[in-house]
Amino acid sequence: MNPRFGYPATADDYREKARAHLPGFLADYLDGGANNEQTLRANETDWARIKLRQRVLVNVDRVETKATLVGQACSMPVVLAPLGLAGMMARRGEVQAVRAANTAGIPFTLSTVGICPVEEVQAAATEAAWFQLYMIRDRSRVEALLDKAWAAGCRTLVFTVDLPLPGMRHRDFRNGLASTGPRSRVLKIQQLLSRPGWLWDVAVRGGPLSFGNLSDAVPGASNLDAFKEWIDTQFDPTVTWDDIAWIRQHWRGKLLLKGILDVEDARQAVQVGADGIVVSNHGGRQLDGVASGAEKLPEIVAAVGSQSEILVDGGVRNGIDVFRALALGARGVMIGRPWAWALAGGGQAGLARLLASWQQELRLAMTLTGVTRVADIGTDQLDRSPQAEFPKAGE
Repeated sequence: MNPRFGYPATADDYREKARAHLPGFLADYLDGGANNEQTLRANETDWARIKLRQRVLVNVDRVETKATLVGQACSMPVVLAPLGLAGMMARRGEVQAVRAANTAGIPFTLSTVGICPVEEVQAAATEAAWFQLYMIRDRSRVEALLDKAWAAGCRTLVFTVDLPLPGMRHRDFRNGLASTGPRSRVLKIQQLLSRPGWLWDVAVRGGPLSFGNLSDAVPGASNLDAFKEWIDTQFDPTVTWDDIAWIRQHWRGKLLLKGILDVEDARQAVQVGADGIVVSNHGGRQLDGVASGAEKLPEIVAAVGSQSEILVDGGVRNGIDVFRALALGARGVMIGRPWAWALAGGGQAGLARLLASWQQELRLAMTLTGVTRVADIGTDQLDRSPQAEFPKAGE
């Protein structure tokens, strides 16, 4: 779709509109993955390999997409995933996103490195947001963030476990986002000046563009270069399962571990008391060459699905992909890039339209596979013919 004409209908349509609106370094921050982006591509293509089993002449008069995720009632089994810098995709982006999510009846997850602080997001919300946390070296800062999120009303913590060091994201290096110094600043300024609409609407009217949850701890929290220098020293490669047990002791609400790709890690997550796990490769942004969430989901469901609530993310682009994930055993999905594209390309209203479209796509998939409840979606709705070999582990 040409972003200047017509109505956006899909995540890809909104992606085009987002790229036309955002400075290049922000557009590539959203779209890019690690190294050669093999895993980034696999995240999408592996969902497309999963074929559904169409059924007819089944009474599907009353199809219901409602679900419950970690104790929270949802209109459909979809969660807006945490996204760093989301407040730079649109004016006070996290606030617009939580409102759209609440209107759609699904949870929103605020990133530790979001622009809007948790207090601002919760004040705009009608349902409590989830909060995402990284383990940083300063444990007192971790405790302070947990206390801050709890005091604001968050009751579900999404703890990201696959970031001991940031991935090699070549797009971010090329456009100056992942580097500092005079040349980097010039590159970013050039890209900013090419998007005067973004400068006025987001940078001027949407300020302050600071890392709200860390503004009291980070020197120069409103400066991307200064923040990068600080955060690069805070990633902690010494984190072990003992630290997860420590988090479990300090957090009174629900705890999800995001970034699980291995069966043994999934079993360990259950042992340390996590309420759920998110099968995830960080959107293909960390280690290039690892498997997609779609590929790893069936074996993890087979190993711990009866003991833990399992969500999945990575490459989910529509309501049919949501159905595919449920058929492989996930309780729900997290989505990142699609909601950010819709927000950047269409604001709160655009995101609301995309989510409504996804719910309708999910409803149609259920109708044409002959199921009326989300809880009834399973491997029986997958095509098991010889031509549809992928996947097998979850059967």
